[in-house]
Amino acid sequence: MTPHRDITEEEWQRVMPLLPELRPRSEMRGRPLANTRSVLNGVLWVMYSGATWSAMPRRYPSYQTCHRRFKAWHDEGVLKRVMAELFGEEGIALCDTIESRMRKHLSRAEKAAARVQEGMPGLPPTTRHSPFSPATPGVPQPFSYRSVYRHTA
Repeated sequence: MTPHRDITEEEWQRVMPLLPELRPRSEMRGRPLANTRSVLNGVLWVMYSGATWSAMPRRYPSYQTCHRRFKAWHDEGVLKRVMAELFGEEGIALCDTIESRMRKHLSRAEKAAARVQEGMPGLPPTTRHSPFSPATPGVPQPFSYRSVYRHTA
C-alpha cells in the first residue's frame, strides 16, 4: 500500500453513500457531527501510521471523535466496506490487521458465564484469587497489622 494521504474528491464520492452519518437525520437535536470526511481521513491516518489515537495531527478532528466513529464503523461493518471500495483486497487486509490489534472486551453475559463456569457466580473476577479475600479454613493468611497495632479508644 502507498503511504497515507487524504482521500481525493473522486474517492470521497465513491465512499460517501457507505457512511451512515451522511444519511438524513430524523431528529436534529444535539451537537452537530464533525466533518465526516475529516474523521475518515483521521481514521485512515491512524490505520496507516500505526500510531496511537492521541498522536493524531491537529488537522483532523479530535482523536476521541475519530476513535468513537472508528469503533462504530468497525462494529457495523462500514469500515471494511469503505476500505474495500478505496483499496480493494489490500484495504481488507489492513482492516484485518487493525482488528487483530484491537482489544477484545467480553460482554456482561460472557463475563457472567465465565464466573458461573469457574464456580463463583457472586464474586467479581479481580477478587477471586486475592490474598486478602475472607479467611478460608486451612489456608495461611497474610500478615495482618491489626494484630500488632491494636487501637485503644
